Amino acid sequence: MSKGTHDYAPDPRNAAIKVNLNDALIARDEAKVSVFDAGYVLGDGIWEGLRVHGGGLPFLDMHLDRLYEGAKAIDLDIGLTREQLTERILATLRANGMRDHVHIRLMVTRGLKATPHQDPRFVIGPPTIVIVPEYKEPLPDTVAKGIRLFTVHVRRGAPDVQDPKLNSHSKLNCILACIQAQKAGYDEALMLDPHGFVATCNSTHFFIVRRGEVWTSTGKYCLGGITRANVVRLCRDHGIPVFEKDFSLTDVYGADEAFVTGTFAGLTPVCEIDGRTIGDGTRGPMCKRLQQVYMQLMETESRAGVQV
Repeated sequence: MSKGTHDYAPDPRNAAIKVNLNDALIARDEAKVSVFDAGYVLGDGIWEGLRVHGGGLPFLDMHLDRLYEGAKAIDLDIGLTREQLTERILATLRANGMRDHVHIRLMVTRGLKATPHQDPRFVIGPPTIVIVPEYKEPLPDTVAKGIRLFTVHVRRGAPDVQDPKLNSHSKLNCILACIQAQKAGYDEALMLDPHGFVATCNSTHFFIVRRGEVWTSTGKYCLGGITRANVVRLCRDHGIPVFEKDFSLTDVYGADEAFVTGTFAGLTPVCEIDGRTIGDGTRGPMCKRLQQVYMQLMETESRAGVQV
């Protein structure tokens, strides 16, 4: 069975966690939203994935920036200040006794509707805010040995259709890409932009390494990735040539290395794409180096940021 960057080993502690649903702590199995919730009806909402590392919440400000910008873009009033939302996240973690090796799914929908229809004027209550913390870590073998990607026919769309920069609950585009890749026997999907250039993956951001240079897409057709931005910054800080540019599958197939980035797994090497072995099929030296400096940045940000 194929394994993607979000695969994890089940942790029995998660059975007893409490989910924060609209500021009420509820047992995992009892946490439910209405069938009239806007998020359930039509995927009307935004979300973030956060990590808890060493008692801290690294890059929290960057995640909140993206969350509140997304809310403003879809004209959704979260109803809480950044400080209030941060306190709610911390209260959830403290109630569960969680300080490390935790992944949080923070979800905000437009709230309860009077009838199942897309018009936001049918909303009759405040937004629904859900915080799900889980003990969850990426599989060590995946981080070390890498994944296999398949280029799918599903494209990343232009912003005048559905802006890919929105981290919305409406993810069917990415889900269809993921399904196609898995049906083909691969781990995750590589997606092109409307012009045929490489854009991103269905749930992570994509990089290649060519002759000592790190390339990633222009970013026009992908989510504003937090880990992506940090990796670009780390390259510049460490004197590694990095370029955000258009490139094609021909460039990808001939790359020395490839890797993907995301909040959950950090940096994950890519060993094969569309049946072509990338490099020698193992984690390359650039990926390994960037994994190390990224973990150092995580440690620094965890100590310097908001503490549980």
